[in-house]
Amino acid sequence: MEKKTIVCISCYYKGYDFMDEMKKLGNKIILVTSENLKEKNWPWHAIDEVFYMPELKPSVWNLDHLIQGFSHLMKTRKVDAVVALDDYDVEKAALIRETFRIPGMGQTTHRYFRDKLAMRQKAKDSGINVPEFTAVFNDNEVDEFTDRISAPWVLKPRSEASASGIKKITSKEQLYEALETLGEERHLFLLESFKPGDVYHVDSLTFNKKIVFTSASKYLAPPMQVSHEGGVFRSKTLGRYSEDFKALEEINARVLSNFGLINGATHTEFIRGKEDGKWYFLETSSRVGGAHIPDLVEASSSINIWREWAKIEDALLRGNDYSVSPPTGYYSGLIVALIKDKEPNYSSFECEEVVKFLPIDYHVGIVYKSGDASVVQDRLDSAAEIIHADMLNILPPKSNKLSS
Repeated sequence: MEKKTIVCISCYYKGYDFMDEMKKLGNKIILVTSENLKEKNWPWHAIDEVFYMPELKPSVWNLDHLIQGFSHLMKTRKVDAVVALDDYDVEKAALIRETFRIPGMGQTTHRYFRDKLAMRQKAKDSGINVPEFTAVFNDNEVDEFTDRISAPWVLKPRSEASASGIKKITSKEQLYEALETLGEERHLFLLESFKPGDVYHVDSLTFNKKIVFTSASKYLAPPMQVSHEGGVFRSKTLGRYSEDFKALEEINARVLSNFGLINGATHTEFIRGKEDGKWYFLETSSRVGGAHIPDLVEASSSINIWREWAKIEDALLRGNDYSVSPPTGYYSGLIVALIKDKEPNYSSFECEEVVKFLPIDYHVGIVYKSGDASVVQDRLDSAAEIIHADMLNILPPKSNKLSS
């Protein structure tokens, strides 16, 4: 079997299962990552070559240097695919594909999965509900929006991969102070109405434009709240036959179809408005969800999204068909929180519903599963009480980043 060469790009430590599976499938793996991640526990057994990029600032590389380095790499290696393992790497991978004419998502489509302004406009143009929003390029347009849509509003970075950088704004004066502070980076933000409601995430796999697997979950503490207020991050899966699951499955399919996704893994977020009960699109990304969401998904479905994504990429490279096993029907729950100790004492949390304790320094992380949704909810509630009472460490928002 011919070895295919896959370049994996990541400025975060992630994608262990993806690279491991790609190697098992008989491929050559080249990793391009940040210099400061040299000492991480990458799947070195699966990686044939590694190249390091210095960071100009967190997650940011000099793209001219990246292209120059890739050009040098291409002289002696035939690259068959370029895969972005993190949200911040989607534009890097798209630039490389466009420059070297490598198949996969290009720079036009990638904006719908990276630029929050582009994705909102695309969703709106496609007839999908979105919270009211505006670009902040022009003062008159900002004034028109704030006169028409009452506060509070949310000032959001267009290209951040998590809830960090988001500011809740309660008045025009506060808004213009914030825009003034942004200075020359103002165009990198957007403004939208703050819509109270429950936030959900849909994690799916697509092969040749067909969604072959969907998992839907509800955040019990949304990433934005945890990022800004500290506290405990929790999420739980929805029953596959519930009305909420069916509604999310349908709107997620509309988003991915209209946005032009052909293959790969996606993580998409929606909010159900508290006032009107309607579903609103928040954002999407062409990658596996962060914050240990893949562990949540696998506990309920027995589907490892990282490994299945690798199988999709391998099938595409070899011109083969792909199918995924039917998902199991468990309910699962995830809880992650920043704590005071480097290694938590998990004795208080042990129970038969625990699937795994997540090994994250200075964090407690637990995945539960059960055939009964109420049992999962009870476990998440009791764990949150213990963490709040005895373990929680709340840092300023900048340090308390949780990527979803």
